[in-house]
This record gives sequence, C-alpha cells and structure tokens, in this order.
Amino acid sequence: MTNIAPPEIYATACPHDCPSTCALEVEKLGDREIGRVRGAEDNTYTAGVICAKVARYAERTHHPDRLMHPMRRVGAKGSGQWQQISWDAALDEVAEEFLKREAEYGAETIWPYYYAGTMGLVQRDGINRLGHVKKYSRQKSTICTMLAWTGWNVGTGALYGADPREMAKSDLIVIWGTNAVHTQINVMTHVTRARKERNAKIVVIDPYRNATAIAADMHLCLRPGTDGALACAVMHILFAEGMADRAYMEKYTKGARELEEHLKSRTPEWAAAITGLSVEEIYGFARAYGQTKRAYLRLGYGFSRSRNGCVNMHAASCLAAVSGAWQYEGGGAFHNNGAIYHWDKTLIEGLDAVDPAVRMLDMSRIGPVLTGDKRDLCDGPPVTGLLIQNTNPMDVAPDLAKVHAGFARDDLFVCVHEQFMTETAKMADIVLPATTFVEHDDFYQGGGQNHIMMGGKVIEPLGECRSNHAVICDLAKRLGAEHRGFEMTEMEIIDDTLKKSGWPDAGQLTASKWHDCQLPFEEAHYLGGFAHPDKRFHFTPDWSRMGPDFAEMPTLPDHWDVIDQTDETHPYRLVTAPARNFLNSSFTATPSSLKREKRPTVKIHSQDAAKIGTEDGAIVRLGNKQGSLLLHAEIFDGVQPGTVISEGVWPSKHFIEKIGINILISADAAKPNGGAVFHDTAVWITAEE
Repeated sequence: MTNIAPPEIYATACPHDCPSTCALEVEKLGDREIGRVRGAEDNTYTAGVICAKVARYAERTHHPDRLMHPMRRVGAKGSGQWQQISWDAALDEVAEEFLKREAEYGAETIWPYYYAGTMGLVQRDGINRLGHVKKYSRQKSTICTMLAWTGWNVGTGALYGADPREMAKSDLIVIWGTNAVHTQINVMTHVTRARKERNAKIVVIDPYRNATAIAADMHLCLRPGTDGALACAVMHILFAEGMADRAYMEKYTKGARELEEHLKSRTPEWAAAITGLSVEEIYGFARAYGQTKRAYLRLGYGFSRSRNGCVNMHAASCLAAVSGAWQYEGGGAFHNNGAIYHWDKTLIEGLDAVDPAVRMLDMSRIGPVLTGDKRDLCDGPPVTGLLIQNTNPMDVAPDLAKVHAGFARDDLFVCVHEQFMTETAKMADIVLPATTFVEHDDFYQGGGQNHIMMGGKVIEPLGECRSNHAVICDLAKRLGAEHRGFEMTEMEIIDDTLKKSGWPDAGQLTASKWHDCQLPFEEAHYLGGFAHPDKRFHFTPDWSRMGPDFAEMPTLPDHWDVIDQTDETHPYRLVTAPARNFLNSSFTATPSSLKREKRPTVKIHSQDAAKIGTEDGAIVRLGNKQGSLLLHAEIFDGVQPGTVISEGVWPSKHFIEKIGINILISADAAKPNGGAVFHDTAVWITAEE
C-alpha cells in the first residue's frame, strides 16, 4: 500500500470585502493547486468558522473561466472579441495610451479606479502610489463605508468600539443594519456562544426577515431608512422610565439635557407611524435593552446605504451612551475597528507624493463622471483613461445606465486587471489576468475584529496571472513614475509598513500568523473618555467637521426625512440586500454559488402582489426615473407591505434584459461627505403579460 503524504497546510487570511477577515488554513496539493480551505480554530475571532463560499475557494481558484493571459480587444466594445498578447505588449500599449492622453489633457485625465475585491493592504491600495506619483485623478472612496463611518465617528470621535469577542459575554445582542449570516458569519459564532452559555437574547433590526432575523429572539422589521426614528423612541422610553444612566451621561457625554428635552416629542407612537412597527414592539425592545446592563449593539453597514444613513448610525450609537452600557464587559457598541491599527501607509500608497491640488473624483458617481458631468469632473478634463483593479463598476456602481453609457465611449481607454471576464472587463481595451489571494503575498487587518494577519503566497500563480503589485510596478517603469515602493517586493513593503506602524515585523507576523491588536478594555469602552478633544460622546453632532455638505442636517438624533419617498407613482421602497452565496459581484462565476442563488428575484409581500396582480414565479417590471428591468417575483411576507427586496449583485448577463439591479439606484451623493444609497430607492412595479 502506498503511503500518501498529507497536504501541506498554509496559514493565511480571507481577502474578501467582509468585516470578519477570517484567519484561514489552506491545503496545498501541488505547486499550483489548493485543496480545502478551513477557518483557523486557534484564532479567537474566527474560531474555526468560515462561510461556505470561501470554504469552496478551490472552485474559484481553479475555475476553468479564470483569465490566464493578457488580451487585447479586437472587436467593438463589449463584443467579446479578443486577441491573446504578451505581457510586454499589453503593458506597453497601456502606457502608450495613458501617456498620449496625458499629453493632450493633462495627468488628471487618467483615473486609477479600485475598491475592495481584495482587502489586502498592498494589493488593494498600491494603485494609489502610481496615481499619486503620476498626479492622476484621485479617488474618493464612498461606495460602501463613508456614511456608516461618519455617523459613528461624529458621536464617539474614533472608529473603534467594544471588543467584538465580548458578544459572547453579553446578555442581549442587538444586530442592527447587518445580515450577519450572509455577510459576517463570525458574528453569529460569538452570538451563539452567548446564547448557549448565558441564555442571551438576540434582537435583529432589519427591513426583512432574513437568515439572521430568523435566528433571533426578536425581529424588528422596520421600514427602510427609519432607524433613526426607532432609536429616538427607544431613548425616549429610557428617559421616561428611569432606565437612562444619568450619572454616566453627566461624566461622559455632551448634550444630554438637550437630548432629553428633544426626545419628549419622539414618542413610541410617533416612531410607530414612521417605522411601521407597533408601539408594543418598540416598548418591548426598549425595555429589554434598558433593563440589560450587558447589552451589545453590533451596528452594520446597512446604515451606509441610505440618504439619512449618517444620522441613523449616530442615533443608534447614542443608545449605549444613554443606557451607560459602555461601562460593562459584554456591553457598549461596535461598528469597525479601523482606528486601532494606526497604519503608516506612506510606502504602500505613496503618501509622500500626494498633491492636494489634484482633483478627487467620487467613485460612486462614476456614471456622471464618465458621461461628462462638469461638477463631478471638478471643471477639469474628461476622464479618457481608466486603470481598474479589484472592482466591477459595470455591475456594482449606482446609476448603471450612465455607467454603461460612459464605458461605451469610443474615446475612453480602459485597462482592467481581473480574475474573471466581468461585465467591466468585457468593456476593456486591455484585460490583464490577476492572481487570487493564494497566489501572492499580502497582509490584512480585521475591520470587524481585532487582528492583523499575514497572507503569504500558497501556490505559484496560475497561467500568466500577475499580482496587482507586480502590474503597478511594471506600469510605473513604462510611465516614468519613480518611487522606492516600485522597486520593492510585496514582502519588503509589508515588513517596512509593519515596523513603521509599530507592529511586529513580517518575519514575526509570518511565524505567529496573526497579531491581536485589541485595545485594553478601558480604552475600547472609552472609560478614559471618548476620542473627541472634550473626551465626551456627542449627542449633539457637529456635522460640519465630517464633510462639506452638512446644511440642514439635524443637530440631535432624529428621523431625518430625506429618503426617496414613495408616492402614487412609486409606491414601493426597494432594498438591494446582499445574497448569502455572493459577495458584491465576487463568487458570481462559481457554479456552486449560482446553483444556490438560482436567479435574480424580487421579494414582494402577498398584499402587494395582489395589488400588482402577480403571483409567485411570475415576471414583474420594476422601474423609476433611473430606468426599469424585469425580475421574477417571489411572494414573501417577511417584509412590511410597501417594501420589496432583491438579494445579490447579479451580473447583468443573468437578468432577462441583460441589465442589473443597480439601474434603479440613484448616484445621489448622501450628506455630509458622499456615499452611495443602494437601499434607498422608490420604485413602481407592474405585472408582465
């Protein structure tokens, strides 16, 4: 009998756009082959649990449709006609086209466009080094985090909170604005532990009965964009029924007296009319929260998807300051730990080459930018060259009709560096094959947790795939861009950045696999004071410090009624929620994910279906001033009448008319500093004959 050696196990981290940033163990089966992917059991946050889509990562890495060679478009844009070329020919052509456009319009005509297809700090953010050195247009990254981060920071003063592992020590966990089962499974790991060990109760606040809501003890199924009204009514009850911690507020907060006076009119009855919840539901939640010292608010990115998202996030975060829950282990609030890492990213991003005079373009408004909106272009030159890494705007950006029109411009030269032939890659002039995270070196921070993690290369790159870092450095040479980061390997940059940021070096991090950066309890719970200069949590937010477009924003927590309102013409509010087996437009090429998600649908309450005249499985048309599209209806009573849900960022090719759901989404920039409004859309719906 032949003895077969067990596969080598490599420690790494999940690179995808998820707050969990799971610590992983990957089986190496050969120089260019991986096997199983598991969660690391000895990482205290991951605790051995990962989502099914990443557990199936070999399916993605070894997918037969992976891009393997550089290609030049030889037919019309979007025709799918390509010619395989060498790397030198591809990079030479990209550099030649960029230099030609720069000579005609100036450097700002080139826009390096990227986002979070990988969350590795080197591979994601290195594109900025090229942009800064060349003085290309800078990017304002608004599409996901801006609204939630702003709403959190305006209250606490910094982007961190109670250790997310403390959820396991809580007696009440409020999961608000996130479908954790779909988007950050490790939240549920620690929640489940609290339920088993402490008989903790779980509250989910979300506009539909999703997988997380099904697992909860209490689900508050409110109307989209009304979270601020609910938060105000809960605080009204805390004050009215003696559950507000006045001693805590006196010591740690600013504006408590103004808040209490303001909330006298924000009654449960007032909030019920806005949220669609019953008065009894609001009282039930408020009393459960107010009577539980170890009450933990886990606040998600759903707040980042609405025009009033900043105000809603701030209002929700105020609950922990009114109740004084910050004082207790297992209590307080958490959204993201970004501030605990204190990175020096000068080398990664070329921050020593930044010219503040170079314009900054809003990534969420790529449609208006590419179709020539002078305001979005800052009265500067048109964008005539795009270098795209780690994102797929032809599917995921708002106002898809304008995005598609912009990419169809004959004078726009596009280079896309990708793993698959996405809708965006199909519109490129040059397509470059990209590595997956197991084929390059990088390191990661846990936004939704507390670790820095090393992600070393597991296998050699497949085909002719190259890393983002390699492509940026090769282009820099051809474009005449000079910076020491272009002469360094990924691991050298990782080592330099770790040491300059005050963390263990690359060798130490590789040996330990991760480093726990969690702040001490007193600091994470702001018991030495909040991160504002006055050391207080601000009930009275100064929005002018958070962005330029702050006019008319409320000066106290409230329901800020600026959402896309329903009317007789547009009677339904659409939420484009994340699917369980996709992650934005990632995993939409893998057969197992497609099989589980089946097809694009819209979830419609049975009462609304009767009004529309449709039934389960029938085709309906959704529309508004942005455009319209066809979807299959799914009758679903896990929403309030008037709310409809479409899960997943499906590629346009899977829709009946070959246009994706974001054709309905406005590119409006939310106050005070921008942000996409994916869950804030009024639509009409009609039955198809």
